[in-house]
Amino acid sequence: METKLNDQQFNTQKALVPFLRRIASYAWKYPRWVLGLLFWVMVVAVADALFPLLLKGTIDQAITPQLEALKLAQDQGTTYVLDFSLIYYYTGLFILVGLIQVLGVYFFIRYAGRIQEYVMHDLRKDMFDRLQKLSFSFYDRSASGWLLTRLTSDTDRVAEVISWGLLEVFWGISMISFCLIILFCYSWKLGLIVALTIPFMLLVSIKIRMLVLQYSRNSRKINSELTAAFSEHINGIVVNKSTAQEVRVSNEFKILSSRMQKASYRAAYYTAMYIPLVILTGSFAAAFVVYFGGSMVLAVPAIITVGTLVAALDYATKIFIPIIDISMFYARAQGSLSAGERIFSLIDEPLDIKDADAATDFAAIKGSIQFEQVDFYYNKKQPILKHFNLTIKAGESIALVGATGEGKSTIANLVARFYEPKAGEIKIDGIDYKTKTIKSLRKQLGLVLQTPHLFIGTIRANISYAKKEASDAAIIRTLNLLGATHFIARLDEEVGEEGENLSMGEKQLISFARAILPNPKILIMDEATSSIDTITEAKIQQSIQQMLENRTAIIIAHRLSTIKNCDRILVIQNGHIIEDGPHQVLMNKKGSYYKLYTKQLRAEKVLE
Repeated sequence: METKLNDQQFNTQKALVPFLRRIASYAWKYPRWVLGLLFWVMVVAVADALFPLLLKGTIDQAITPQLEALKLAQDQGTTYVLDFSLIYYYTGLFILVGLIQVLGVYFFIRYAGRIQEYVMHDLRKDMFDRLQKLSFSFYDRSASGWLLTRLTSDTDRVAEVISWGLLEVFWGISMISFCLIILFCYSWKLGLIVALTIPFMLLVSIKIRMLVLQYSRNSRKINSELTAAFSEHINGIVVNKSTAQEVRVSNEFKILSSRMQKASYRAAYYTAMYIPLVILTGSFAAAFVVYFGGSMVLAVPAIITVGTLVAALDYATKIFIPIIDISMFYARAQGSLSAGERIFSLIDEPLDIKDADAATDFAAIKGSIQFEQVDFYYNKKQPILKHFNLTIKAGESIALVGATGEGKSTIANLVARFYEPKAGEIKIDGIDYKTKTIKSLRKQLGLVLQTPHLFIGTIRANISYAKKEASDAAIIRTLNLLGATHFIARLDEEVGEEGENLSMGEKQLISFARAILPNPKILIMDEATSSIDTITEAKIQQSIQQMLENRTAIIIAHRLSTIKNCDRILVIQNGHIIEDGPHQVLMNKKGSYYKLYTKQLRAEKVLE
């Protein structure tokens, strides 16, 4: 078999831009929602930036003139009636801007959530579509857990980057920009002081975030090892006790746990350091604003007003939050790189088996099969078939026997075009099947495997899985053919997850019915009766001859007594046919088949 797939990670800073560009292409399929998100984020950023400006106006226009007039009246011994009209005016403006901000927050949360769901949907759809098209060779080297993680947690992480991450970074940039523009308009010196602190605050934020990310990754990796070790030794407690290994495995677990402790502590340490350092840096910026701004207010004549100083101080502190958000986005994006790579490596996985550009559909096939000088291997160093030749006539039943690993299932899989020859040709009705579409071949092919797989749903839905339009009458005819009439009254019964509500024999009977219902011209049975009880097997054997009528059949069976009636029995050894003929002819030869059959027969008598 080929080497198992390895998860890769983007370990360079340059990888971030291609990753973001790729995932952004998914979001941009929905421009209405993306533009809407950006618009409402900008509305919120403008509203945030207006609050200090309104505070400045309140102080400089509504409060300070009133206090000066009141102080003058007191000095002159006259009475002054305070005018609250501007106070009411600015109060109304505060409420209005607040309402606009609330509206903007509602809409950008709604739009970001919608983008996230759309992107997750499209990523999962693309991955699932790809999985349906990939050949068996991909599944040979891919663990199911690896694939499930791509479809679930990895998709969530990547979609979150482009939805909420886009929100964070765009709001952060907009907020910083608006704050600085307003500050420079009223006092370029104070604006410059605040602007100079931003690169340093960003550098500190991103550096600490990356350290947190690094140690968190280490912690998660060690935690996986820790969980595996814990499970392994709990399940193997009998072995540990019987071999007196309790102390050794406890010490090994202690070492692993200590590594986990150190990695987790460092992640927690830098997490705890992050906010205080950002606040400290921002406090220095605020202190400079107070010092220089206070000097400008107290200058004679005053360079800036008290309101301008208060607004500048507010802007200096408001810039903390967007910087934190931008650094969070950067860390989140870096943390999602490996998830993104795994997702896109699956979506971009090349198809080993696909239709040729000029491929046409098979018409109704008769079922003859020819292997002509076929070579095949899973690993180049270990060839399975070499210069393999085989001709099967239409309607002929062929049994493949031999030891495990000799190439029996490979032959069946090549006929179904789950794999393709590395050299040579396989012909169906005299036509190289590579010149025809895969779907048109498999629509006329039935397959029954050793371990039946049922889908969640009813017995009817599973039987008609390959032919959804099948009538109940057709389903009942198929069940009668199999001698499975007890299912007729149970067609609406739920089978449960993977058929958990049924016995193994019942699941296999449904698997047979599913394969036979579309009336395939080629039927492949790979150890189809080896996992069921002898009573159910006997029932199926009674119906097999009827099932095989007018069909080409390739049967792989462990119990040789079940294939005696096949037209031909092929003994496969090292990828070659060493014996070929009907049961009785091969028994009379007293060769390899005779030895296999008599040995198995003696073993069955001993068990009896």
